[in-house]
Amino acid sequence: MTLAEQAREAACEYPFIHDALEAGVLNYSAAARFLDIGDEEAVAAALRRYGEELSYDADETDVRVTMETGLGRGEGGLLTVGETGFVSGEGTLTAILVSGAVSIRLFRRVLARCETADIEVRGSGYDPEAILVVVQRRDGPDALRLVESVCSS
Repeated sequence: MTLAEQAREAACEYPFIHDALEAGVLNYSAAARFLDIGDEEAVAAALRRYGEELSYDADETDVRVTMETGLGRGEGGLLTVGETGFVSGEGTLTAILVSGAVSIRLFRRVLARCETADIEVRGSGYDPEAILVVVQRRDGPDALRLVESVCSS
C-alpha cells in the first residue's frame, strides 16, 4: 500500500479529519503528526492532494423541524433502541424531529452540535426521511433552536 493510500485510509478512520479535508480547513502538518503513519511532510502532501479531490456538499435544507414534549419510556413509540422505546405520554423527555429528505451527514452534524453544546442526547435515530433526537425536557428549547440552526446552515 502506498503512503498516499495509507493517508487516505487513515483520514477516513477519523471522520473529523475527513470532514476538515472536505471543507478545506485542515492543518495538514498537524493532521500528519496526529495520524503518525510516516514522514510528516509526505503524509501532509498526500492529505493535501486527497483534500483537493474532495468537495464539500451542503445539506439540503428543505426540512421541517418539530418538537414533542412529554416522552417517556415504553414499548413501541417514536423510537425503539433494543428494548427501550420512547413513547408519547407523561415522561420527562423531549423529541426533536427533522422531517424531509435528510442525509446521514446532517444527522452527524446534529449529534455533533448537541455534543458541543453540552446537550445530552438520550436517544436518536436516522432514516432518509427523518431524524429524531431525544433530550431531557429542560434541554428541549435549546435543542430545537440548535437543530433548526444546523438545518438552515
